[in-house]
Amino acid sequence: MLGKFFKKPDAEQSDRVPPGQYLTKGFPVLTYGDTPHVTIEGWEFKVWGLAKPATFSWDDFMAMPQSNFTADFHCVTRWSKLDVQWTGVKVTDFMKHIEVDPKAVHLMEHCYGGYTTNIPLEDFIREENFFAHTVFGEPLPADHGGPLRLVVPHLYAWKSAKWINGLEFLNKEQSGFWERNGYHRRGEPWAEERYSGLFGS
Repeated sequence: MLGKFFKKPDAEQSDRVPPGQYLTKGFPVLTYGDTPHVTIEGWEFKVWGLAKPATFSWDDFMAMPQSNFTADFHCVTRWSKLDVQWTGVKVTDFMKHIEVDPKAVHLMEHCYGGYTTNIPLEDFIREENFFAHTVFGEPLPADHGGPLRLVVPHLYAWKSAKWINGLEFLNKEQSGFWERNGYHRRGEPWAEERYSGLFGS
């Protein structure tokens, strides 16, 4: 199985692959529950909580500055894919379109299908994070989180929420779906923060 689908990183790649990870030869799909299929016409993105309420359409997102990104992608299930090529909207560019209360220190990412995951505001607003609608030059497939997903390269991929459709700004940390079910509160790959930091422990 290791040789067919995964391989150990070469010496020159070792500084890019976190401990315990293997390089994938494909792009695995891991999903809990049914895959939501959302049309571009029906898609919308909401902001609420400790932020001025706002709703964005697909056209609103496409009117924002579009950027190309190349980023490594690390899944908590121990596979990594290097140099994934994406197109989308920088989080920092998106933030220029909303008003956030200074008391906000955390976010809950909300997604079609009811999935949620939490992230500290300081982890969310990093320059390298983005909302992706294209991967390797093609529209992001539903299996990989299309039409839009968040990508947070410095954390495990469950924080890069698929099918994202909203951000709830919070004044304290709350646990999302996976965090309530045993995943780490933050998910730092280089520290192997996989399952040991259950919220509230």
